[in-house]
Amino acid sequence: MDLTFDRVGDVDALAALALPLAIKLVSALAVFFIGKWLAGLLVRLMKSAMHRGKVDDTLGGFLGNVTYGLAIAVVVIAALGQLGVETTSAAAILGGAALAIGLSLQGQLSSFAAGVMIILFRPFKNGDFVEVGGTMGTVMEIKIIYTVLKTPDNQVVVVPNANITTQTITNYSQMPTRRIDLTVGIDYASDLLAAKKILERVLGEESRILADPAPTVQVKELADSSVNFAVRAWVNSGDWWLTRCDLTERIKLELDAGGIEIPFPQMTVHLPSSANPSAAA
Repeated sequence: MDLTFDRVGDVDALAALALPLAIKLVSALAVFFIGKWLAGLLVRLMKSAMHRGKVDDTLGGFLGNVTYGLAIAVVVIAALGQLGVETTSAAAILGGAALAIGLSLQGQLSSFAAGVMIILFRPFKNGDFVEVGGTMGTVMEIKIIYTVLKTPDNQVVVVPNANITTQTITNYSQMPTRRIDLTVGIDYASDLLAAKKILERVLGEESRILADPAPTVQVKELADSSVNFAVRAWVNSGDWWLTRCDLTERIKLELDAGGIEIPFPQMTVHLPSSANPSAAA
């Protein structure tokens, strides 16, 4: 009789201990799954809002993943709190870990912030020819941490975004037209008006030069050893380099054909005369 009573008492005691634990476990699971569902809903709503705002997909996906990770961390801490775990220490540990990771990834975080600025403000896009971070090339890919360029000699260069936003960005492709600026010097003894007519004719015969704005040839300066012309012409951005090279070659050939001399540095050496041939030698 006593044995049966002891067994019943043990069961009651076990039930008394298990019931609160089961309630805590159910509450923790409910908090976790409901919180997880709410985190997913929040991320979906955020991505939808960024998509309507035409935010870059790369940035939207990254921010969505970061938000989801932070939300899950909060949900886990809340679920542990339902189980009776001291959440203050857990939050402190999580914050310390985040700080340590942030300090170890300081450079990458700077590049991440720079990547966000590049994606939001769009100083350049894929396919643009740019000069960024001391490198000139065509933009192949814009990532959240780095930007990939292809140089004119077909090298692939990966530039950290932090190096881009801290320096001057030159976008050669953003505007549809560009101006060619050449300085052409002629000898002081050459016919200035004849040289000007030759330069104007060369510009007029180049089909890639735009009529509006009209090309110009003007006397720029009277330099030490030459009279310098400022030769300016507008072309489509894609024609800039080849047109500039072709104009330089054509101007040289036409000035030579017209008898116009282009001065170049020369050095004259005067040897002192001497009555003693051996001394002179």
